[in-house]
Amino acid sequence: MAELDDFDLVKTPDDPPVERLPRHPYWLWLVVAALVVATVAAAYLVTIRRQRAAAPVVQQTRTPAAPARPLGGEAVPIDLPPLDQSDSVVRELVKQITSHPRIAAWLATDGLLRSVTVGIENIADGATPAARFGVLRRGSGFETIGSGPDLRINPRSHERYNELADAMASIDAAGAARLYATLKPRLEEAYRDLGHPDTSFDQALERAIVVLLRTPVPNGTERLEPKGVGYGFVDPRLEGLTGAQKQLLRTGPRNVRIIQDSLRRIALALGIPAERLPAAPQL
Repeated sequence: MAELDDFDLVKTPDDPPVERLPRHPYWLWLVVAALVVATVAAAYLVTIRRQRAAAPVVQQTRTPAAPARPLGGEAVPIDLPPLDQSDSVVRELVKQITSHPRIAAWLATDGLLRSVTVGIENIADGATPAARFGVLRRGSGFETIGSGPDLRINPRSHERYNELADAMASIDAAGAARLYATLKPRLEEAYRDLGHPDTSFDQALERAIVVLLRTPVPNGTERLEPKGVGYGFVDPRLEGLTGAQKQLLRTGPRNVRIIQDSLRRIALALGIPAERLPAAPQL
């Protein structure tokens, strides 16, 4: 997710009832959640939601307790190449759990495991990872409808994310868990290179999934207001969400549900206990 936070909605000079905004790198945190979870057993993002209606929906980034056992399924018995020579192996393994063309586009890039690792770390810390997944950006611009106190996201803008949500849904959860276990030695190496010598990547992955599962499911009526060069949510509960959560929220009701359902299936397949997975709050 570029220099301006990917979740900022850039305005045009005028403010007509329907305005088309400049393109932004597609949050792909979705697909970071999807790919991250898919390619590292869940790795493209993987991400979150939930909180009581009475309390502000503010994401906590506290590291969860270390898993009772390592996450992942049964590793495929293969000889893994060095981290920086692993792209070809990753491409072949990911193709075994999903053939969706959006994920195939990402697989054509280089440094796959390092990108996934950074993306997961970003989401776990609340940031959007779109900057690392520009290949997944959408061509159409963001749109709003209404004006003044009735300014909202145009439902047509949510449709831009349908394909990526469907890519997430295409991931075989059991296969993703096996993939994660197979690639984990190299993912742990990449995570150590980011400055985490004493922390397992399992914890970052679980934290990222929980963050996204705590994202409230929108109802399509969320109002916007001018904020700097872009827009913010009028509701302070939503504006208080993390960058990754806001990006997920803006994909729309349909896509948030699809992505969260897929993340939950993958999390369970990875071995994360159901009681550690929050249910998304409704707005």
